[in-house]
Amino acid sequence: MKNKLIQKIEKAKLVGRGGAGFLTHLKWQAMLDAKSSLKFLVCNGSEGERETYKDGYILTNYPEEVINGMRLAFENLGITKGYIYLKPEYFKIFAKKLKKIIGGLNIEIFEEYGGYLAGEETTLCNVIEGKLAMPRQKPPYPTDQGINNQPTLINNVETLYQISKIAKDKYQNIRFCSLAGEVKNKGVFELPATLTIEEILKQTKNYPNFEFFVQAGGGWSGSILLSSELNQAPAGTSGIIVYRKNSTTVMKLAEKLIDFFVSHNCDKCVPCREGTYRLQEMIKSKKIDELKFKDLIFTLENTSFCPYGKSLVIPFKDIYNKLLKC
Repeated sequence: MKNKLIQKIEKAKLVGRGGAGFLTHLKWQAMLDAKSSLKFLVCNGSEGERETYKDGYILTNYPEEVINGMRLAFENLGITKGYIYLKPEYFKIFAKKLKKIIGGLNIEIFEEYGGYLAGEETTLCNVIEGKLAMPRQKPPYPTDQGINNQPTLINNVETLYQISKIAKDKYQNIRFCSLAGEVKNKGVFELPATLTIEEILKQTKNYPNFEFFVQAGGGWSGSILLSSELNQAPAGTSGIIVYRKNSTTVMKLAEKLIDFFVSHNCDKCVPCREGTYRLQEMIKSKKIDELKFKDLIFTLENTSFCPYGKSLVIPFKDIYNKLLKC
């Protein structure tokens, strides 16, 4: 049976703002239904996607709303312990400030270790338990077996902020968008979630007066979109990076991205460990064998153990199909 807050979250059609886009009310309902005397909550402030800053912006400007979102989870779902999970950079900036706001809630400020992949929800559970920063098999999902194999609700910083707004009947379907790259006004903007990428660039006075393309949705793992493809809202974490078309060396961009993904690979599964390495070899040679490239992409997408290998291929497919083949 849904309680009133979960009904409000469902009516608002709120999806998680950490990138996966899963319906928030379903997670909350699963936690409410879970039969356990121990229930954990994690506010995920890892924000490992490069060129995205929205969670840091929210923690700077609206920390009380985030903590209130956590308090609501305690009250409505029977949470027994919470964590605010922050990457080292954010831990240094926000830990003391957040401790003052937490008050008597049983919430621990936790400094993440393990880098980019440590923001993935099952890896996050391992890190909090003091284990290696590696993903777990799903299912079971964290709402069934998370931290210490107990039901665990993992929500992004922005998700908890929006839940606080929903509870106060002040939710306006706003999203926080990070704007980076070749733009005049870099930063984070609070905008209607219905705006297209083109509208976002224009409203923030960032629409380029030169030929360009963008990477949208998930920082360096986001989709590459041409200027003719911007009539859509940014997915994922709502980040937008603008590239100047005439001065961006496509292969150098691809090399920068693949170097990052290879360096943050956990090496748990063969498809990801070997696939990213072989993709890196091909890109550095500046000779893309179409058949081998497609085989690598297919293998990463369909056989990687966790979302890491499945998502990192997104920009490389777009770079090949939209910037190299055209």
